[in-house]
Amino acid sequence: MRLGALDREIFRLAIPALGALAVEPLVSMVDTAFVGRLGSTELAALGITTALLGLFFVVFNFLAYATTPRVAYALGRNDRSALRARTSESLWLALILGTLATLALEALAPVLVRLMGASGEVYAPALGYLRLRALSGLAILIMTAAQGIYRGLQDTRTPFWVAFWTNLTNALLDPLFIFWLGFGLKGAAIASVIAQSAGALWFFLSLRKQGAFGPFPELRSLIPYLKVGGEMFVRTFSLVGAITLAAAMAARVSVTAVAAHQVVWQIWLFLAMTLDALAIAAQALVAKLRGQDRKAARRAADRILGWGLVSGVILAVFLYLLRGLLPRIFTPDAEVLAAVAAVWPLVYLSTPLNALVFVWDGIFMAAERFRFLAISMLLASSLGAFVFILSPILGWGLLGIWSGMLVINLGRAAFQGWGYFKARLV
Repeated sequence: MRLGALDREIFRLAIPALGALAVEPLVSMVDTAFVGRLGSTELAALGITTALLGLFFVVFNFLAYATTPRVAYALGRNDRSALRARTSESLWLALILGTLATLALEALAPVLVRLMGASGEVYAPALGYLRLRALSGLAILIMTAAQGIYRGLQDTRTPFWVAFWTNLTNALLDPLFIFWLGFGLKGAAIASVIAQSAGALWFFLSLRKQGAFGPFPELRSLIPYLKVGGEMFVRTFSLVGAITLAAAMAARVSVTAVAAHQVVWQIWLFLAMTLDALAIAAQALVAKLRGQDRKAARRAADRILGWGLVSGVILAVFLYLLRGLLPRIFTPDAEVLAAVAAVWPLVYLSTPLNALVFVWDGIFMAAERFRFLAISMLLASSLGAFVFILSPILGWGLLGIWSGMLVINLGRAAFQGWGYFKARLV
């Protein structure tokens, strides 16, 4: 590929987005590293509540996904009034939902902790951590909306720096509150709340300075965001449900199989996070160009798909060459490594396909085709779930389960390819 102005624009957006994606998981990783020194009880309590919070707030990811194309489209049309309206609507919705989510978590905390299986000596620390950590609910949703706004404004550098400094603040405050002030597990929650609140305040003040936060909008102007929220809920939980079923079926095969599945899944997640940087670039750039020139938007989408395929091939080669090294980072167990090796070809051979699927996600989000994404994900996940269920019954083992993962992305690629090339939904 010969690099041109469009390629430079793609990488201007994708590289900082990749940095932000890499930094984002560090809050929980740093908390885990420090809390692990307190003991197994505290670590178990942290694991339960982290999983719960992750599941709870993934529901609100639509704040970013719905905001980016709407802001970018207004920017592309150079409509300053619409641009201010879209950014203000997103921030107000984050304030409303963040407040409600925090109140709900505080009220339901005892029930939720018990539903997650916390009992005995784990229950009290898990409940205490969750109630403190819930105080960052408003901050998390403001940061989610702000990331969507900045991406729509074609600025992925600011979210990167906010994520960087938020995580650095958390890393510095963790030892202070956990050990030096003696708050233990609660200290980790306090550090996270302070760090994320500071990040949200940075975003909010910066956007307000730019005039992005206006008077309370009409309630009907918030309906499109909530509609996207419902469609994204279907999409996200179709995938999460299928992935959870895959882990459950792996557990029915054997302990070795579920351990190997976890290793492969962590590597797959890393690849997805890496390739998602191009999807973010697609969300921002294609949506902006749709507001200017639909043909230019299509050319940009084609180009990003090309870079997605190239990236997928490079990562596939990387996985093939490091097939003997990467799994050993996660486990030295010979049986688990053998089980990983048996499914490894499926992982690297499917990576170029996965890259196209992730980029198509970003392109369809830029075109605000959220219902199409929800339906295609529901159908593809159903196909994969069928394979997952058959695997232990027919003795296919872990290979059958990861064949089911491949079926999901084959299904997504088939539906998205039809929508992109045949139905011309972008």
